[in-house]
Amino acid sequence: MFCESQLLSLRADISGKMSPSRLEHTLGVERMAVRLGELYAPEKIPVLVAAALLHDITKENSFQKQLQICDNLGIMVSCDEKNAPKTLHAITASAIIPSEYPDFAVSEILDAVRWHTTGRAGMSICEKLIYLADYIEDTRKFEDCVYLREYFFDADPSKMSMSDRLIHLDRTLLLSFDMTIRQLVDEGSPIHVSTFSARNHLIIDLSGKDSPDNSMFI
Repeated sequence: MFCESQLLSLRADISGKMSPSRLEHTLGVERMAVRLGELYAPEKIPVLVAAALLHDITKENSFQKQLQICDNLGIMVSCDEKNAPKTLHAITASAIIPSEYPDFAVSEILDAVRWHTTGRAGMSICEKLIYLADYIEDTRKFEDCVYLREYFFDADPSKMSMSDRLIHLDRTLLLSFDMTIRQLVDEGSPIHVSTFSARNHLIIDLSGKDSPDNSMFI
């Protein structure tokens, strides 16, 4: 889908448009996306690399700038999204890719970028892997990020069958949504409805499988 020179050019371009700390995180997400891609979808690694590099391209814009991008592109911003401003960059990043990075304006990348902060019901494998890579990349030192990273890798998914590996991925995502919801509740912050939808979908999907002890979750 993409040649290495295209990805090298993309990496160089975004490197000149981010603060050092944002770039460090972005490259960490790229590394983790490749690592996860090797476990779940080797054929999707170029897509995952591009999505990882692009996922935070508007993250450092002000809230007003985010709203202006949406207004310019005719994107309706819901009250739910305005009340969770930290999630708005996922919308704007996905929205500007077709004009600023047209070579990468394919649905798998656009959707992975669009849903990397909140998740949604029925996430694709690329969406799941970018969401998780963003959460557990190695430069993340927050307690929940460290815990989730250890939870995922300590189980040694490389030694699992693919069916068990996919269940483990969904369990990890479910745990991540629970931790996110718990943190936002503790902060008294609004919770995006898509995060609830993502969590509920995973619970229903896992209910017919050998799901983990419910005491792990909210």
